[in-house]
Amino acid sequence: MRTTPRSVLVIGTGGREHALAIALSQDPSVTEVHAAPGNPGIAAVATLHDVDPMSAPAVADLAASLGVDLVVVGPEAPLVAGVADAVRERGIAVFGPSRAAARLEGSKAFSKGVMEAAGVPTAGARTCGTAAEVEAALDAFGAPYVVKDDALAAGKGVVVTRDRAEALAHAALCLSREGGRVVVEEFLDGPEVSVFAVCDGTTAYALQPAQDFKRIFDGGRGPNTGGMGSYTPLAWAQDDLADVVLDRVVRPTLAEMGRRGTPFVGCLYVGLALTAAGPRVIEFNVRFGDPDVQPVLAVLASPLGELLLAAAQGRLADVPAPAFRGGAAVSVVLASAGYPESSSKGDVIAGVGDAAACEGVDVVHAGTAVDGDRLVTAGGRVLAVRAVGADVPDARARAYAAADLITFPGLQRRSDIAAEPLGVVEGASVADR
Repeated sequence: MRTTPRSVLVIGTGGREHALAIALSQDPSVTEVHAAPGNPGIAAVATLHDVDPMSAPAVADLAASLGVDLVVVGPEAPLVAGVADAVRERGIAVFGPSRAAARLEGSKAFSKGVMEAAGVPTAGARTCGTAAEVEAALDAFGAPYVVKDDALAAGKGVVVTRDRAEALAHAALCLSREGGRVVVEEFLDGPEVSVFAVCDGTTAYALQPAQDFKRIFDGGRGPNTGGMGSYTPLAWAQDDLADVVLDRVVRPTLAEMGRRGTPFVGCLYVGLALTAAGPRVIEFNVRFGDPDVQPVLAVLASPLGELLLAAAQGRLADVPAPAFRGGAAVSVVLASAGYPESSSKGDVIAGVGDAAACEGVDVVHAGTAVDGDRLVTAGGRVLAVRAVGADVPDARARAYAAADLITFPGLQRRSDIAAEPLGVVEGASVADR
C-alpha cells in the first residue's frame, strides 16, 4: 500500500478544486495532478479531462485508466450522487464520503437527527412538510426566522430574516418541489466560523479555523451567496476552538455514523456559531467549503496529498496532525453581474496575469471559461484573489491590491472581507438585512 500519492485526480470545476489542485501540486510526493473537468485556472497545475463529475461510472473509469493513487471529490453533488462509492468499488483510494454518509449534507433533517443522537450542540429545529407546520415552527422559535431547504441548494437554500413573509415565501418555494421539506431552526446569535475536519471513519484532524462571508453586500447585507470571501487565522476566536470542535462535535458524529453502519470518510465541514453559551453547530457539509478553505490551504505546511490519502485508507492516526505556517491568508471573491440571483456569462476578464504576479498572491478560478484567446466569465462567483501576509491586515491589503487589477463588466465584490470588527460580527445579526 502506498502511503504517499504520486498521482491524484481532483473532481470538480470550481474555486475549491483549484485551491486543492494548487496545494496538491505543491506536495513533494505528488508528481501528477489530474482534474475532471477542471477549469482554465486548474489547467495551469493539472491535466484536464472532459468527464462529467456527476457520472459515477465515468469518474471511476477515468481514475482506473489513469492509474491514480487517490481521487479527491470536491463538490457535494457528486458525493450525494455516490461518485465516491463507484471509485471505491474499483479499489482506488478516494477522499470523500459514501452516498449514505453524504446525507449529512444532502438532507438537513437527516443531519439534525444525527446531531441529536450524537449529543452535538446545535440549534433547536423542526422538520416541516406543509405550510401549516412551517407556520407553527416559526411561531415556536420566533424572529429572526431561519428556514433551510432540506435538500442541496448550492449554498443558497437558507433564509435568515426578521420578515415573516420572506420566511414563508422561501418555505413555500422549497415545499413546492417534489418531496420538498424545510427545516425551521432557532436563530444562533454569534459570529460564524468554519472548521474542517479530515476524517477516516474513526480518527479526525481539524484544520485551522476560518471565517466565510456569506452575504453579497458589505456589512453582511443582502441575500446569501456561496461565499464572498474568507480569512484565517481568527485572532478573536478561542485558541482551542479546533480541539473543542473535535471533542464535542466531530468525534461524537463519527461515532454515531459508525454505529449506523455508514462510517464517514472525507471532510466534515462544521459551520459554527460562537454563541454566548459556547460553539453550536449551524450545519454540516461533507466537503471543503469554498471559499473558506482557500486561505486555510494557503497556510497549510503539511503535505496535503499524504494527509488525504491516509484518511482515504483509514490510517489517519499513522500520520502527523496537520501543521500550519505563521502569518495569515485572505481570499476576496469577484462575482459576476446579477449574482446571486443570476449570473452574467461571456464577459471578458482582464488583469488576471497582473494580479497573479503580485507577491504572495494566487488567483483562484471558480467560474471562468476560455473563448478563443480570451478568458471570460462562466458563473456567479468568477474568481477569488487569495493572498498570504505577515498578519491579517497585511494579507488583506495584498489581496485587495491584486483584486484592483482585475476587471470585467458588472464585477461585484465586498470591500470588508477580513476587516475588523466587521469580520467578527458577520452572521451575528439580521436586524438590518
